Amino acid sequence: MVTYKGLPGPVISEHLGRRASRERYTEGTEFHIGRIEMVANTGTYIDSPFHRFEKGKDLSDLSLESLANVPVVMVRATGRGRAIRADQMKGLSVDGKAVLVHTGWDKNWRTEKYFEGHPYLTADAADFLAGGKAAIVGIDSYNIDDTADGRRPVHTTLLGAGIPIVEHLCGLEHVPEGSCRFFAVPVKVKHFGSFPVRAFVQAEEQDFLN
Repeated sequence: MVTYKGLPGPVISEHLGRRASRERYTEGTEFHIGRIEMVANTGTYIDSPFHRFEKGKDLSDLSLESLANVPVVMVRATGRGRAIRADQMKGLSVDGKAVLVHTGWDKNWRTEKYFEGHPYLTADAADFLAGGKAAIVGIDSYNIDDTADGRRPVHTTLLGAGIPIVEHLCGLEHVPEGSCRFFAVPVKVKHFGSFPVRAFVQAEEQDFLN
C-alpha cells in the first residue's frame, strides 16, 4: 500500500522460510524470519524533529513521556472545511496533552481520493499548539500541512518546538470524550526522523486500535 503519493509502498517478503530453516536445526524445530523493505513514512507514522531539522531530536531521542500514556484532547473538525484554524481550538487546554485532530478524512483511506484535497492545520493552529505546549499532535489526514504550501509551516512550527507529529491516523470517531490516553511509540533509530507506529488510545478498560 502506498501511504504518500510518490513514495514506494513496502515490500513484505520471507527471509527464511520454515522449510529451509529445518536444515539448520534439530528435527522438529523450525523458525520463520520475515523481511520488510520500506521507506520510513509508511502507514500511520510519527515524525520527530529530525524529520524537518538536521539538529532536531531523532527517533532515539524522543522521550516516552511524549509518546506513551499521554492524556488526550480531541479536536472535532469534521465538516468544517479543509483548513483547520486556531479559532476552532479556542478554549482547549493542550499543555502536556496529545492533541488528536478528527477530520474524518480516513474514510478515503486506500483510495485515490485520499491523496487530493485533504484537511490540514493552518499556521496559526500550529502556533496555538506550540504556544500551548502540546506534547504530541496527531491527525487522520494525508498530511498535517497543506501539501500545496512548500514551506510546510505546521511541520516547521511543531517540530521546531520539539512536538512530534503523527499522520494517517484512522478511527478517531471511536475515541470517546473524556479521560483517555494516547500511545504512539516508534522503534529507537538514530539519525531517523520518521517511522511507523501502532497508534491507539486507551479509555478505562477498553482499547481503540488504529
